Amino acid sequence: MFAASLPLSPAGRVWIGAKFGLMSADKSSGDALNDAAQLPRVSIVIPAYNEESVIRQCLIAAVYQSVPAHEIIVVDNLSTDRTAAIVGQMQLEYPESPILLLSQHQDQGLIPTRNFGLNSATGDILGRIDADSVVEPDWVEQVQKAFQDQSVQAATGPVVYYDMPMRRFGLKADDKMRQLMLKLAKHQYHFLFGSNMALRATAWEIIRDETCRDEKDEMHEDIDLSLHLADHDLKVQYWPQMVSGMSARRLEDSPRDYRYYVTRFDRTYKAHNVKKMALKAPMVVFFSVYFPAKLLRAIHTVNTAQPVRRGGQ
Repeated sequence: MFAASLPLSPAGRVWIGAKFGLMSADKSSGDALNDAAQLPRVSIVIPAYNEESVIRQCLIAAVYQSVPAHEIIVVDNLSTDRTAAIVGQMQLEYPESPILLLSQHQDQGLIPTRNFGLNSATGDILGRIDADSVVEPDWVEQVQKAFQDQSVQAATGPVVYYDMPMRRFGLKADDKMRQLMLKLAKHQYHFLFGSNMALRATAWEIIRDETCRDEKDEMHEDIDLSLHLADHDLKVQYWPQMVSGMSARRLEDSPRDYRYYVTRFDRTYKAHNVKKMALKAPMVVFFSVYFPAKLLRAIHTVNTAQPVRRGGQ
């Protein structure tokens, strides 16, 4: 899932292209550098709370990109484990990569930590993923392509659950489900997915003071973000090629906790006075897949944990 080598600088990629004849005869290295300079700078913001088991793989995927990110910002939120120490080690291991470690210790919670990261980012496009996300090697490149249309103010894409069986099928199913949601909402609402999303810095400036604080932790913060964008008629684009991996660890929740998680959709809609019945479809889907997916995950976990037998043993 990761690229084989570190991403090159734009100048390095131009040199290699010219060396091996990958550039057209009428395109100079100067033109290529100018094109690269005109592309939007993509920041990646990663809120993190006690994520020592996944933050390293998340950062490795963010580093090994076909087009380097402008900056990779991890915002630690009062972690009590080795999350911050691991990020610090990654900074030493990859000194050429713009990995930044920030601390948000004023408030506990995803939303203030997300906001702190987005407010601190300096890119033209603000990518936002989770600490268990593993973005595809062309993720930054696809984000840039999604925003080539100047009317696009935010973008999101499908996810693949890397700790589940039948990953390719799961990616196709996730993609189809998200496109179905767009049709059911008659394209009035395009919802971002917090594990795989990006928005223009200018769009964030418009809505950042309006987004719900959700101090009771009852809502889906990414749906809330989407609805605030919709209030300003800021276009959200679904981009199927913008793919991120993520963990299916939500399935480890008890049925009660999982139900509370799913009903966050309803509480978010109510907070925004959104009553479109078709928007309840994601809740139905999430409820229906819980027990079958939980069983599949359990079987997959057991199978992958078993040692490989050799020599007929």
